Amino acid sequence: MKPGPRRSISQADIVDAAFEILEEKGFAAVSVRAVAAALGLTPTALYTYFPSKGALQAAMIEQLLAGVAEAESGAEPAWRERIHAIAAALRGRIAGHAGSIALLTSGPLDGERSKDVAEALIAAFAEAGLGADAAALAGHAVRAQVIGAAALDAAAAAAPEEAPAPQTLWKEPSRHPRLEASAQLGLDTGEADEASRRWTLDRLIDGLVSTA
Repeated sequence: MKPGPRRSISQADIVDAAFEILEEKGFAAVSVRAVAAALGLTPTALYTYFPSKGALQAAMIEQLLAGVAEAESGAEPAWRERIHAIAAALRGRIAGHAGSIALLTSGPLDGERSKDVAEALIAAFAEAGLGADAAALAGHAVRAQVIGAAALDAAAAAAPEEAPAPQTLWKEPSRHPRLEASAQLGLDTGEADEASRRWTLDRLIDGLVSTA
């Protein structure tokens, strides 16, 4: 007779195991079979919790975004700072989980936690004076900006180090003088500071609410 399981397994255990695989081996390694093996289960047993890989990924996204919509700041004006707080919380979750960009772009963000984030942003823009449609579009723009910027940061962090340029007796004129002059901002290395991120988001917000 085979021994029974050492302990009961919960959905949270499964999602935690999936995140461990995501962060150690990358998005492509996350599968029902891999998670089952990590937990000492058969894939069939895991399917009783999550009927597909897509369902497992959706649960991971829900965990990743849990609490983001509730991020708050006590500063005024409240609606603008609420947007900044949500954006900062979302950036923090993405930065804290290697592979989360691939996870967030693996399918539609239509889970309850994803909808909570969208709803909170729409509410903030509605408080700023935008109509229903404009507030929805503005909220979507903020989510796209934060996730897109995080994707660029992740790409920059993953880039291999460039080999030093060979020494020559003369220096060719730069093809990208403006880009090189802005290198201290860290935009292309994923090292932009919070002030730069806030400036960028503030300019986006200003444009979005200018027609309110």
